[in-house]
Amino acid sequence: MKFALVTGANKSIGFEVAQQLAQKGIYVYLGSRSVENGKEALDKLKAKGLNNAEVIRLDVTNDESVANARKEIGKKTKVLDILINNAGVYGGYPQTALDAAIDQFKAAYDTNVYGVVRVTQAFIDLLKASSAPRIVNVSSSQGSITLHSDPAYKYYDYKGAVYLSSKSALNMYTVVLAYELKNTGFKINAVCPGYTKTDFNGHRGPGSVKDAGTRIVKYALIDNDGPTGKFFSEENNPATGEIPW
Repeated sequence: MKFALVTGANKSIGFEVAQQLAQKGIYVYLGSRSVENGKEALDKLKAKGLNNAEVIRLDVTNDESVANARKEIGKKTKVLDILINNAGVYGGYPQTALDAAIDQFKAAYDTNVYGVVRVTQAFIDLLKASSAPRIVNVSSSQGSITLHSDPAYKYYDYKGAVYLSSKSALNMYTVVLAYELKNTGFKINAVCPGYTKTDFNGHRGPGSVKDAGTRIVKYALIDNDGPTGKFFSEENNPATGEIPW
């Protein structure tokens, strides 16, 4: 049996990813800042007959919480095959480059960038014990500097200095991480779930949570010939999925 950790797994896209992984027979640790919310999510999985999951208290913005989560999971398994860095925040308003407050940037980066760094570094030893470790950093095509420099890009006029820059930073971390582990069995990619209707964006967007989860799980399960160090958004490139950084 394979083991996976999904951050921010108690709701929305994170929950869907956890559910789809559990449906494929993978044992899933549902990382949740609130244990109560995590248990509610776990109950939903169990109601569907998915008993191969459990809740782990995990606040990606808190060093002690991440360390405790690593300690707890380490008591249960010596191997982690899949890490889904899903937890993310938008960063509030305003999002303009001239008006957004420093505290907004700090809060967004603490989850979207530093949170990914914390969790990845804490669990890398368990991942290295896997014969086929996979890391998916849930990014956004809105973090593509290339796309956002192109007036023809469909979301060109939808700027946001806080959220977009945090995802650009996450993308570069993904590139460097994949480079550092390029001579190993790791497959590490950034994946955009698409513009999805969730409470993250006030339930706007044409995409479904199910489709978003499927796009992420696809890269969590790629085989040894699969890509690494790439950026995928099937919404923006239905043909191959790959988009420019």
